Amino acid sequence: MERKGKIFGINGPIIYLKGNLGFKMAEMVLVGEEKLVGEVISLTVDTTTIQVFEETTGLRPGEEVVGTGSAISVTLAPGIISSIFDGIERPLTEIAKESGAYISRGVNVESLDTKKLWDVHITVKVGDKLSGGTIIAEVPETRAIVHKSMVPPNVSGTVTKVVSDGQYTISDPIITIVDADGNEKELTLTQKWPIRIPRPSAKRYPADRPLVTGQRIMDTLFPLAKGGTAAIPGGFGTGKTMNQHQIAKWCDADLIVYIGCGERGNEMTEVLEDFSKLVDPKSGNPLLDRTTLIANTSNMPVAAREASIYTGITLAEYYRDMGYHVAIMADSTSRWAEALRELSGRLEEMPAEEGFPAYLASRLSAFYERAGFMQNLNKTEGSVSIIGAVSPQGGDFSEPVTQNTKRFIRCFWALDKSLAYARHFPAINWLTSYSDYTTDLAPWFTQNVGTEFMDYRNQVLGILTKESELNEIVKLIGSDVLPDDQKLVLEIARVLRLGFVQQNAFHPSDTYVPLDKQMKMMEVILYLYEKAKKLIGMNMPMALLKESPIFDRLISIKYDVANDELDKFNDYKLAIDEFYNNLMKSNA
Repeated sequence: MERKGKIFGINGPIIYLKGNLGFKMAEMVLVGEEKLVGEVISLTVDTTTIQVFEETTGLRPGEEVVGTGSAISVTLAPGIISSIFDGIERPLTEIAKESGAYISRGVNVESLDTKKLWDVHITVKVGDKLSGGTIIAEVPETRAIVHKSMVPPNVSGTVTKVVSDGQYTISDPIITIVDADGNEKELTLTQKWPIRIPRPSAKRYPADRPLVTGQRIMDTLFPLAKGGTAAIPGGFGTGKTMNQHQIAKWCDADLIVYIGCGERGNEMTEVLEDFSKLVDPKSGNPLLDRTTLIANTSNMPVAAREASIYTGITLAEYYRDMGYHVAIMADSTSRWAEALRELSGRLEEMPAEEGFPAYLASRLSAFYERAGFMQNLNKTEGSVSIIGAVSPQGGDFSEPVTQNTKRFIRCFWALDKSLAYARHFPAINWLTSYSDYTTDLAPWFTQNVGTEFMDYRNQVLGILTKESELNEIVKLIGSDVLPDDQKLVLEIARVLRLGFVQQNAFHPSDTYVPLDKQMKMMEVILYLYEKAKKLIGMNMPMALLKESPIFDRLISIKYDVANDELDKFNDYKLAIDEFYNNLMKSNA
């Protein structure tokens, strides 16, 4: 039976209906004459409260609200990759054809193209027993991704009819099954899934392998596990979006889901244009061939901004279920939290710290906990890694969104405005960042990169930390009074900062660095440190050591040694030996 009600009150994106009209919590409704999309968020005996995902200007009391009987869901089928959606999976390119640059209200567009013919290869036969997650068809969705259509998680039965391989739309029946009760059901390439409910999996694996990004400070000093969670907090201009671009372009995920949540329109336009131009370094094809974008700019309705993060994670889980490794870039969770705060204020809920709702922490938890490395229902393995940008106002990391995010993520890449303004990129502060995955990933690095990898990493962090302590002394009394062994620490730290930690996204040899080269770079710099320490131990003045060009030569290793020229590192070791021997001779 169709449930209807009439608008009684309107408060921005929140509308009220009088009485208990039979709506369900989280049910999708169509509001007013223009059929604006909304969702039931509160029910009492007297009142039904609905949040509307579109602009409510012009709505008036008395207009009709109609229930759909189902929750806010996304359409899952071939055509998701390379598309650009808004926060509730409406394709922006199709909307633009209808309404121009701005989304008009009540626009009714199919999420995916229902007329396009896809080349379908059926992977099951009559008599097969199917359960949720079983792959029933394969479709070449882009040059990079084969779409594996699956039985919906809550469906099972025996195949009674199968179409032959050929071209079909996403709504054409391709398989017929009969369930245990004898009911017949036709399966298409399409399934729907509610965005607020995690898709089921068979098993969650512990974090035991890294998401390799090719960015040295991320891979070596603060690694992120595949299926892990990371936050990139930073003030305006510190490089959150650029870091996410680099990760999206170079990380070893099969698919990228980029969620632009509440960002400025011009910044989002730049992201969309940049992504369309980026070339996938692995295949040479456009990066969009393995990317889907969700754009919800700051001038779009706040309720849709709140939904956009759930839309993105549901799309990611769907591709994870096919056996792909997916990385989500959420930019930024602060804007999403601000949408929560605005809606909470409209609902007159009791505010918590800085006006955010008391359930901010649980909502953040519900989002980040959907990451993971899983065994899927169909026995394949896939992962969803979440990298969320946080935009604390004034760069204050003590504000609620950053602090609550730290509770649920295990990798924290803290961006520093002083590093950014000094043109040191990535502007990740090595003193305030951390990764709880280091211990879990140590066996993988030892086995796949080198037995000394973790030892080198710990030494590098130790030197950079020591430099910070010494700089405090230098500020007070100057560097001249430091003993030579401490002056050496400062010099080696400078080499590490400029030659290892700092990375140039626009240099062909430095934009992406494989793990074996990262280890060799650490090895050579630490080899120089050991040799120089011996010379200092023989009372050789640091001023004499600094006259050698070897320190500056090691800084330029990142440019001078290509990723496939690792043999050249032996030349640097020979140069260090020559530096050491020459000074030994002069001291004899």
